[in-house]
Amino acid sequence: MIGRIDHIGIVCRDVDEAVEFYRATYGFELTHVEVIESQGVREAMLRVGATGDGAASYIQLLEPVRADSAVSAWLERHGPGVHHIAFGTDDVDAESERLKARGIRPIFDPPGTGSRGTKVTFLHPRDCLGVLTELVTLP
Repeated sequence: MIGRIDHIGIVCRDVDEAVEFYRATYGFELTHVEVIESQGVREAMLRVGATGDGAASYIQLLEPVRADSAVSAWLERHGPGVHHIAFGTDDVDAESERLKARGIRPIFDPPGTGSRGTKVTFLHPRDCLGVLTELVTLP
């Protein structure tokens, strides 16, 4: 089952500049920076609020590092802004199968590895009312 909003992905041209904006403007805490070679992006995760249970919500900033990445193509078409919403689930495999049975197509099938050691899949926006949706299971 889906239990929370894990993060909202935002595409930007410069992760460092965007991190500074979100830290200075909203006080969000930078918790993780990583290059995800398989997706051609550099990401920064900023925690929204403080929680002690490990299930915080985040803003994920995405900067393309390769011209052939999906995020680079998205940035060229749409410019900077909201890219996707990610929902946390205890079992991304089971949730992906449940949604597949409802006709919602996963983009990563089977689910793959995301940042922070998470297990992830994306759901096709045509099947989700135009919203690119990610499912995330924490390690």
